Amino acid sequence: MTDDVRLRRGRGALGFSFFVQGVTFALLVTRIPAIQDRYGISDGLLPVFLAAVPVLAGVASVATEHLVKRVAPSVVLRWAQPLVLLSLLGVGAGERLWHVAVALGAFGLSVGALDASMNMLGVSLQRAYGRSIMLGFHAAYSLGGILGASAAWYGAHAHLGLFTGYFPAVAVLLPLVLLGSRTYVDRADRTASDGLPEKGLGAGGFALLLPLCLVMACAYIGDSTVANWSAKYLQDVLGSSEQTATVPYNVYMVTTLVGRAVGDLGVRRFGAVAVVRGGTLLAASGFAVVAAAPGVWTGMLGFTLLGIGLCVIVPQTFAAAGRLFPGASDTAVARLNIFNYVGFLIGSPLVGAIGDAWSYRGAMLVPMVLVLITLFHARSFGPREARYGVDHERRAGDRAVDVGRGGNGV
Repeated sequence: MTDDVRLRRGRGALGFSFFVQGVTFALLVTRIPAIQDRYGISDGLLPVFLAAVPVLAGVASVATEHLVKRVAPSVVLRWAQPLVLLSLLGVGAGERLWHVAVALGAFGLSVGALDASMNMLGVSLQRAYGRSIMLGFHAAYSLGGILGASAAWYGAHAHLGLFTGYFPAVAVLLPLVLLGSRTYVDRADRTASDGLPEKGLGAGGFALLLPLCLVMACAYIGDSTVANWSAKYLQDVLGSSEQTATVPYNVYMVTTLVGRAVGDLGVRRFGAVAVVRGGTLLAASGFAVVAAAPGVWTGMLGFTLLGIGLCVIVPQTFAAAGRLFPGASDTAVARLNIFNYVGFLIGSPLVGAIGDAWSYRGAMLVPMVLVLITLFHARSFGPREARYGVDHERRAGDRAVDVGRGGNGV
């Protein structure tokens, strides 16, 4: 088998893994109201369950960074993704509160290892190709999210139980994931993009990275608000039906997919700073519309604006980190990636606590303000060289790995 064929097969298999993860995550988060009803989880306890998943995912992500020093990332991914699917099935199969606690715990641990190893393989494949291909992987995640949210809508519309709704997806996807895992492609060595051993961030390196970490956390606070609270917001605040409550996440994923399809052209034409500023303003406007929405369809409009705006922030944050530390891009991206879990950890309980203590409409204003923080750090995303034109990619080749089309699903 030639190297080109091996790389193409590895790229296809990894793209399918991103797709499957999009399906799986959407099936979980869009049925949160049904999970809450099935297990009798109170509104006060729900944020604890939602927060536990990113906490455990963060722990597993840190552990994976050390684990891949002993085994290849493909090995971690090969075992983590089936565990994520089986954990999803466990969420729908239990009867008692501790059953869902164990299932969600297993989901969090396995998804942390999955996210880390998927992005490690994506970055190494991108380096082998010598051009940006991460956008395609995360577009596959968005496509999977659309399919998963649609399947969740059908399950709610047909009044299917959680296990009945989850089982067909797991039964179809699990063997395909195991089959595809045979063609994952690992990096042949553990060197940095310049051919030298991967270096640390150096003295004061984390201080340079910190503004991007803050932007990442705030963006994921916004993303977690949509993922964990959109269905409940539409059902409890705007008075939608259970099946309609699954639609906002689907709308969000569709607009995320559209934004990723055209966002790279925007960066090449206007530069990363302008695109990030525009996305920030759109995302903040989306939260404002959701908070003030008089009815379901206005709320849908708000989530549409959110998807278009938020989807460009996180990819360009990763890109900026890669440019800032060209000799230690893996380390920079790994540390930056932790802050997506920080965002999820803060976002879920924060919105829930404010919603319980005040109102869920008021709670939507908090992520709006936090996302606007990105405007103060927009210059960190780089000047003209951040446009990633074709000539730039040809010149850069393997020297400057563009990890900016990646992220953890936003």
